[in-house]
Amino acid sequence: MTSTAPGLEADAPHLCPALAPASDEAGHIEARGIDHIPERERHGRPRELFSVWAAANVNYLCLVIGGALILMGLTLWQAFAVIVAGNLFWALVGLLAVSGPASGTPSSVITRTMYGIRGNRVNTAITGWAICLCYVSLNLSAAAIAAFSLIQKAGIEPNTGVKTVTVVAIAALTLAISVYGHALIVKLCLPITLVLVAVFAVVGISVLRHAHWDYTPAARLHGGALWAALLGGFALIASGPLSFNNGADFARYLPPTTSARTVAWWTASGGFLPSVVVTALGTLAATAIDMTDPQSALEGILPGWFTPLFLLALIVGTIAINAMTSYSSGLALQSVGVRIGRSLSVVVYGLLAVALTLYALLASDFLHTVSNVLQLTVVLLGPGMTIYATDILLRRNRYDGPALTDETPGGTYWYTAGVNRAGVTALATGTAASVLCVSTELYVGPLARAAGGLDLALPAGMAVAAAVYAFGMRRRLAAPARRPR
Repeated sequence: MTSTAPGLEADAPHLCPALAPASDEAGHIEARGIDHIPERERHGRPRELFSVWAAANVNYLCLVIGGALILMGLTLWQAFAVIVAGNLFWALVGLLAVSGPASGTPSSVITRTMYGIRGNRVNTAITGWAICLCYVSLNLSAAAIAAFSLIQKAGIEPNTGVKTVTVVAIAALTLAISVYGHALIVKLCLPITLVLVAVFAVVGISVLRHAHWDYTPAARLHGGALWAALLGGFALIASGPLSFNNGADFARYLPPTTSARTVAWWTASGGFLPSVVVTALGTLAATAIDMTDPQSALEGILPGWFTPLFLLALIVGTIAINAMTSYSSGLALQSVGVRIGRSLSVVVYGLLAVALTLYALLASDFLHTVSNVLQLTVVLLGPGMTIYATDILLRRNRYDGPALTDETPGGTYWYTAGVNRAGVTALATGTAASVLCVSTELYVGPLARAAGGLDLALPAGMAVAAAVYAFGMRRRLAAPARRPR
């Protein structure tokens, strides 16, 4: 992994901060897209990554997921154990982030080393764009529902016209942040994190006052049923960090001499700590209130004066996470091969998200369907993230940034007809193993069914993907590693 140069502190800023480019200043629209960031434009400190990831994880969704663990039949302490275990996957997100400073490119470009130029376009179109579009639509829908409640409390009936304007307004604010790009996201995340922490501290006090620490479910689970609930809850919690394979996007502007350990630490802790705390609050809340309708139930235990602030916080938290996701998805659209500027790619993505959200809220039971489908994304996201992490370890985090941006036949990462067979085979076999072992409401794999409904999709898919990829790349990476140009 990249280490800190002698004489430099691990968290030191760029040697010449005055040279930080206008293209990555908070008041300017970011000029860079998926192109390589040259060393003269690198700046920032690793600790800035903590608030970037914390702002995305002090949110309403974590509360809901925490409540879901109790609804699954787990005891309070079983749920706590699942929350900690599932969030350990943030360590993997931290590992992926170290490839940003090493390469100076976003994650959707770095994965060209794993799948080849053409193979990566297909992979990115699915994992970096389509799946993220569903997540953005779900988050935007949740923010809109909170906004509708706030509007109703103000005495305005949220009819179809009002709902449409509300969704568009929230999306417009989110996209404005994403269009301005990296520097504005980093700058806004610290104050957003502080505001959200303050709001959720009040929520936490209210929850702790009503929580039942001696809670036990009416019918305690035993044997296979207990293990099925534990593994299902584990997969549900783990799906959060596993959906973030874009850590390099927010670390790529850091100087290449930045300590990999500090990048990994600030990224992982920024996701892990708030996720554990907020999800645990959701679990505690479920011991006292009905979390099948969490927003209304939580309003019942919060101080009356605080409810509008709580609803505003839900909206702000969603804007923070969607701004990050939309930003990365704009980069992903460029990586797919669409010849479009980064800012315009974000706008196109946002328009599609608004359309899906309006359809979800006004025309169908889309949210329930997508929520169920997203439970299955772990079968693809788990193996994909494992291959990425394995590649970093095999290459010792040495990436040739300029070569990664070369999409021409004969380039370093063109491989065979634009496809790296080792990566594609590893992803296919890892996903197949996950599908055989997954157990969800929509689908139960044959091996999971034979095991009494136990969901072993994550360990099976990740183990197979890592082994197949390492075996397939053994000869190619046996040669001395190329140093970045």
